[in-house]
Amino acid sequence: MSGIPFQTIDWNQIAKTEHVGETGIAYWQTLQLGGLRIRKVTYSENYSADHWCQKGHIVHCLEGDFISELENGEKFELSKGMTYVVSDDVSSHRSITTKGVTLLIIDGDFLK
Repeated sequence: MSGIPFQTIDWNQIAKTEHVGETGIAYWQTLQLGGLRIRKVTYSENYSADHWCQKGHIVHCLEGDFISELENGEKFELSKGMTYVVSDDVSSHRSITTKGVTLLIIDGDFLK
């Protein structure tokens, strides 16, 4: 993951891909740099993930609010300006939102 040259990211130039949840839709804009993935993700109103994720992430809330639910039943509310961090295979989690949210999500090999 070393050797990434300085660069800027113009999210307006990165295509969106659509990912249907259990309810609602997630729109991903993804930049892949070797083992590093950077995404700007927008969840629609009433979005609920369709799976328990076991991947590690750094998730920063840019706009709105959401709940990160752990498979053990714990729930964490995050709003604009808040961040969570989790490593691969440590805590199964999923995202839920009622009003919609925009997140910056960074993950990759460094979270194993």
